[in-house]
Amino acid sequence: MHQTQARRLYLKEFGGAMALYVAMVAMSIYAGLHLEPGAPRTVLLASPVLAILLVIRAVVRQIRRSDEFIRKTTAEHLAIAATATAGITFTYGFLELAGFPRLSMFFVWPLMAAAWLATSAIDHLRHR
Repeated sequence: MHQTQARRLYLKEFGGAMALYVAMVAMSIYAGLHLEPGAPRTVLLASPVLAILLVIRAVVRQIRRSDEFIRKTTAEHLAIAATATAGITFTYGFLELAGFPRLSMFFVWPLMAAAWLATSAIDHLRHR
């Protein structure tokens, strides 16, 4: 499969999974507001994770469809993003001990995504 075709298919799979995720988040939060705390509410509020399984599937399929160079650079970018995220989150963890406000785990993935995007952009500019 040509890389352009693979990219289009990935965007379709990933976009559909993310649209489902956003819809499930909105519906679960809205419905969760009307339920008493307990197991049903917890399950409902965690239900968007099911859509994330489709996101994971789309990413894995795209990596498997990619050529060797793209796999290599993707792995490098991910490794750099993961270590940068670890460094930043550990540093902030120590700052929390010093009295800084606690941050939700929801901040970790956007931080890693931003680091991954920055790494990819820098590498793209370097190799053009």
